[in-house]
Amino acid sequence: PEVKKFVAWDYVVFAALFLVCASIGVFFAVKERKKKTSKEFLVGGKQMTCGPIAFSLTSSFMSAVTVLGTPSEVYRYGASFVLFFLSYALVIIFTAELFLPVFYRSGITSTYEYLELRFNKIVRLAATLIYILQTILYTGIVVYAPSLALNQVTGFDLWGSVVATGVVCTFYCTLGGLKAVVWTDAFQMIVMVAGFVTVLSRGTTLNGGLIKVWENAYEGSRLSIFDFDVDPLRRHTFWTIVIGGTFTWLGLYGVNQSTIQRCISCKSEKHAKLALYLNLLGLWTVLVCAVFCGLVMYSHYKSCDPWTADFISAPDQLMPYFVMDIFSSIPGVPGLFVACAFSGTLSTVAASINALATVTFEDLVKKCFPNLSERMSTWISKGLCLLYGVLCTSMAAAASLLGGVVQASLSIHGMCGGPMLGLFTLGIVFPCANWKGAIGGLLAGITLAFWTGTGSFIYPAPPTKSIPLQLSTLNCTLANGTAALAAAAPVAAPDRPLLADTWYSLSYLYFSAIGCLGCAITGLLISFMTGPSKGEDIPPVLIKPVCNLFCFWSERLKALLWCGVRHDSQEEDFEKNLPKVTSNKTGRDDIFKNSNNKEYKRQFPGYNPDEKSYTN
Repeated sequence: PEVKKFVAWDYVVFAALFLVCASIGVFFAVKERKKKTSKEFLVGGKQMTCGPIAFSLTSSFMSAVTVLGTPSEVYRYGASFVLFFLSYALVIIFTAELFLPVFYRSGITSTYEYLELRFNKIVRLAATLIYILQTILYTGIVVYAPSLALNQVTGFDLWGSVVATGVVCTFYCTLGGLKAVVWTDAFQMIVMVAGFVTVLSRGTTLNGGLIKVWENAYEGSRLSIFDFDVDPLRRHTFWTIVIGGTFTWLGLYGVNQSTIQRCISCKSEKHAKLALYLNLLGLWTVLVCAVFCGLVMYSHYKSCDPWTADFISAPDQLMPYFVMDIFSSIPGVPGLFVACAFSGTLSTVAASINALATVTFEDLVKKCFPNLSERMSTWISKGLCLLYGVLCTSMAAAASLLGGVVQASLSIHGMCGGPMLGLFTLGIVFPCANWKGAIGGLLAGITLAFWTGTGSFIYPAPPTKSIPLQLSTLNCTLANGTAALAAAAPVAAPDRPLLADTWYSLSYLYFSAIGCLGCAITGLLISFMTGPSKGEDIPPVLIKPVCNLFCFWSERLKALLWCGVRHDSQEEDFEKNLPKVTSNKTGRDDIFKNSNNKEYKRQFPGYNPDEKSYTN
């Protein structure tokens, strides 16, 4: 059946979203024009509260890949995707309790500054370059995927939407900085939930209410959620989602510049932690909405699946197809849904552009030109936002040539995010790790993750490991009678190397775990071979004494596991032991080489040790 295309009202609703976003950028540009510092521009002057930050975090990690991908995933494979609520919870706890305190207290702007404080410049540079590459690749896909899916179903112009997304994001990032990004995200989060709720309420009404949808899903075995099979080759089981998903998302959350930059922009550490825990509620809400949309969609199409019947050309198009189908009589609503999918994209792209600008400015520009005036710094930051906006939009054009790379893009995230996670874990948890170990570990982790990832891309897992559940086309008026049969024709198996059915067939969620563990283990081995770091030389604020949790009964054992880091002496004013980062960029390395840090104990400006925040 021919599904209606976009009408004038849909375009109006959609354009309204873009207008609101752009005007938020203008608003902050005008409001903050007196405050000209690059610090204000890149981290909102450390004045943000937990509410908008929580909204903003949720909104940028729920990109259009979630809005379009999760429902069709549930439609085809069943609701086991909902288990991600466990991995989200683990990720948020780890981020808030392990990574965030270290980053917040060391007073940095770019997470990679930490690597220089803890190891040295080389490690920082390596990590920065990997991050920039990974983010540009990922952002290109995030822009392109939804534009493609929507174009094929709603007739919404493909390159028009790609360029519009790029232009609007670049516009409000360049004008308003982090504050604009955060407030726009909060608005987009509301649009996203509104879009989901509209689709859910209309879908359940058309399909005879909640109970009927639930029964249909149960009969179609879409509700078998807990699958405790330990086989790591199976695509989604309880273990792959909870363990693999936690690693993948920790790489995205715990050590990712976009997240940490927002948390650091909070007034105090307490606000930053609160923002993370509130954001967990947001993540759960969006996840439940997306999974339920998948079930409603299954109930709607259980006897006529548009994908096997060839009405659409890719599973990602199921959700837009469904929306155009159920709302064909109500103009304006499909526009709201498209706005919902694009809200996810806009917020992710904006966050990426802002984070890329921060990282480049802090880690590359400031290194080459340490004596820039504040005015110049702000203009350079804006120029960088502009540059990355153009780069990410052109990356989307490149993504169009790559074909079906949406899963590959998420795998890229796992492949780069895992080793990064391993690198930061080495620094924060293991005081004995030295810079040689860090570099060696990072290389080993990346090699391992890319080897597995590339292998699985060239030799996809045997279909037995990820069988989509039964879909039927009984009641379809098929486009051509052969469509349903053509799928069943046998395909000659190509020659596969030995590793193809074992190592390369690992669930894509494990790439991150492989990279992370590979990096950490290699790093520790190399550190021990080349002589581990002396704990006395490391400022305690850079290490999180995880062992305190497990050895609470014995002070002696604790002190032994601290490897010489003086956590006890610096409890009250932990900041003092940290070499000054902000003003003295040149003499930093000498400070680190000088094992006697005592004469360099300087208090951070504006830091109040009693409240543990930058209030005064």
